[in-house]
Amino acid sequence: MTKAERIASLIAECTMFEVDPCSDHYVMGRVIGSGAFSIVRVATQKQTQLKVAAKCIKKAMLDVHEMNHPNVIKLHAVYSEPDMFILITEFVEGGELFDRIVDKTFYTEREARDVVKGLLQVTAYCHAANIVHRDLKASPYDDASFKLADFGFAQRIDLSKSHLVTQCGTPGYVAPEVLRGKAYGNGVDIWSIGVITYILLCGYPPFHNDNRNALFQQVKSGTFEFHSPYWDHISDAAKDFIRLMLTVDPNIRYIVPW
Repeated sequence: MTKAERIASLIAECTMFEVDPCSDHYVMGRVIGSGAFSIVRVATQKQTQLKVAAKCIKKAMLDVHEMNHPNVIKLHAVYSEPDMFILITEFVEGGELFDRIVDKTFYTEREARDVVKGLLQVTAYCHAANIVHRDLKASPYDDASFKLADFGFAQRIDLSKSHLVTQCGTPGYVAPEVLRGKAYGNGVDIWSIGVITYILLCGYPPFHNDNRNALFQQVKSGTFEFHSPYWDHISDAAKDFIRLMLTVDPNIRYIVPW
């Protein structure tokens, strides 16, 4: 049996896939996002006129984890097309969290606390299921809650050990051990939450350089500052919280007590 035949056989046996073509049920609209292996379009369900998001993923790169949590974008259906999978998810009107930060300049500590609380809760949900997300960043956000999306790099592992070695993630959010090519575990998600918290409170990232190699050197050394006057009004407790998560050594990095 060829690889293509094996994939077709697995799809036929899997109950998560819809039987009919996606075009029988949804009208595809404009592209609202894209990545290395996928694009996201606005789509409309023909029968109900419900607006949804359709994530189109190259078949070779599909790595889907069905999650059921209020802070995870809901997956409605999965279609297998000739050259891709199409994931139909809820449509989040609010856009990217980073865009909200740009519009607001920065969040107050109270506002940031609420967003980070939702992020910690959904990360706890993932880790309890032995899933490391590996690409936490300023994700889609609506008026009600933080919504975690894009599980393309997520992996299920034994979290009591450090099994992962693949270098992946988003520059600026990725943990130092990933860049060093060392085995790592769920501590990489904690590092990313530290980066997000920093951005929420001041409006800019802790690690930034137009030269990617220089950026990665900053990350690997864990070199960042709380610049005046942007951080003068931020509490020492908030700064300590960030320092604990942005600790280079994953063995002593703060692990949130789930």
